Amino acid sequence: MTSASTAQSANATGPDQGIPPTDDGGVPAVVRRRLATVEARLDVNSWIATAVVVVIAAILRLLGLSSPKGKIFDEIYYARDGYGLIDKGVEWNYKDNGPSYVVHPPLGKWLIGFGEWAFGYADQEHNISVPGHLFTTAPEFGWRFSAALAGILSVLMLTRIARRMFRSTTLGCAAGLLLALDGFHLVLSRTALLDIFLLLFVLAAFGALVLDRDARRRRWARALDDGLDPAAPGRAGRPAGGWRTWPWWRLAAGVLLGCACAVKWSALYFVPVFALLALLWEVGVRRSAGVRRPWRDALLDELPWLVLAGLLLVVTYVATWSGWLLGDDGYYRLADRYPNTPGLSDTPILGALNNLYQYHRAAFEFHTGLETPHKYQSWPWQWLLLGRPVAFYWSGDGACGAPSCASEILLLGTPLLWWSFLPALAATAWLGLARRDWRAGAILLSLAGGLLPWFWFALDGRTMFSFYAAPALPFLVLAVVYVLGAIVTPTGPEGGAATDADLARGDDRRLIGGVIVGAYVLLVALCFAYFYPIFVGNLLPYDDWSARMWLDGRWI
Repeated sequence: MTSASTAQSANATGPDQGIPPTDDGGVPAVVRRRLATVEARLDVNSWIATAVVVVIAAILRLLGLSSPKGKIFDEIYYARDGYGLIDKGVEWNYKDNGPSYVVHPPLGKWLIGFGEWAFGYADQEHNISVPGHLFTTAPEFGWRFSAALAGILSVLMLTRIARRMFRSTTLGCAAGLLLALDGFHLVLSRTALLDIFLLLFVLAAFGALVLDRDARRRRWARALDDGLDPAAPGRAGRPAGGWRTWPWWRLAAGVLLGCACAVKWSALYFVPVFALLALLWEVGVRRSAGVRRPWRDALLDELPWLVLAGLLLVVTYVATWSGWLLGDDGYYRLADRYPNTPGLSDTPILGALNNLYQYHRAAFEFHTGLETPHKYQSWPWQWLLLGRPVAFYWSGDGACGAPSCASEILLLGTPLLWWSFLPALAATAWLGLARRDWRAGAILLSLAGGLLPWFWFALDGRTMFSFYAAPALPFLVLAVVYVLGAIVTPTGPEGGAATDADLARGDDRRLIGGVIVGAYVLLVALCFAYFYPIFVGNLLPYDDWSARMWLDGRWI
């Protein structure tokens, strides 16, 4: 094989490319290609490129984070709940001096509270003003810092996940940059709401599963190199066991999904999807290795690990309620404080768990009965079209050099990026079927978990908002990058040696594709820059603000 052909194979983004098709150690070349994964080695250049993307994301999310002043939108609930958790161990109503009844689990509010602990908190309504334990800043910075950090970390994670999936630093950085330049993600990263934490933990769980897939495939490749016969009966046809070979990343995914559920229950929709992904990937590695009954063996071998991951999910979720369980102040915590509430118990341990169940039951009834109309509610089929964004903040005060001014924070995705999502999904489905590409399947299945349940709930008229789509956002970006990767590099699943003419055509295609990708990212960046003032609440002349209200005023 020529050096140029080897380089082409190493840089390709097809499902079976990434290593030279040599026959090493008696393992057929086609099997070796099918089991190929990204090498577990430090790539300094890719990390430098990743750092540039993360710095851009950090500047956009931290610059002016304390503005606007005061609590905006639902910060009025979550900033106070976060401080209550740090102060009392449970969400606290300082007006009535008692526990608050809340309908979301505590982890996201714990994270908001940690920012307040570090940088300070103030609530003029209840005469609360506490300095930070690390630095004392404007109180708005304290309750928004954790969301900003979560947004920055999610950009970092998506960059590295995309690089691993597409085997391209360029495509990985494109994914991270598109997420960093999305207005929807930016607004959630600069506001003390729960949805950015939900996005972070769901994406982290997905990344852990991708790492698990690579680790398992490397394990099978090493076993085949060592002479494993996959057609042998029983354990003789499987790689050697031991605690070092446990699916640690899959178990970590269980813990991370537990964290996601402890932010919002909607993370539960990803649990069956991710379990199915893990099982399908285990079947795939066995089929690639030549196992005679891949489905049977995968179920027998991996089902116990999936169950264990599920148990870790439950344990993690319950652990996030430790402030409620270990104290006596939580809502519904002690039965004698709620004599008119049936089903509560004061029995130690089991009584606390029973009361926690009753609390969850009441919260579930609240969610399923939420049908109160709201000015900014929207339906799932409007979300990707930006049909009804949510206004987080509005003010007409201030001097801007014009007769009238406007300052707004609008939860709006960068239009060019978001209006690319539906075509990208269609292309990803088409290319995924044509190529039988695991990456397309992983993206589409994850999106199904993040979006399809809301279409079902829309049938009963439940009140919903566009920010419910937040955990699906990274997978929508991955769909766009998947299509960009297809434009840059053709697939070649057979991975054979290329002729000089093939290499010339490939070089031309990569050059043209690179220009297209660069132009697309640049246009998204320009679109983001145009709408940036209404992502961060900059004061604008009213006419300039009005010019950004597209779709015949549906964004007002």
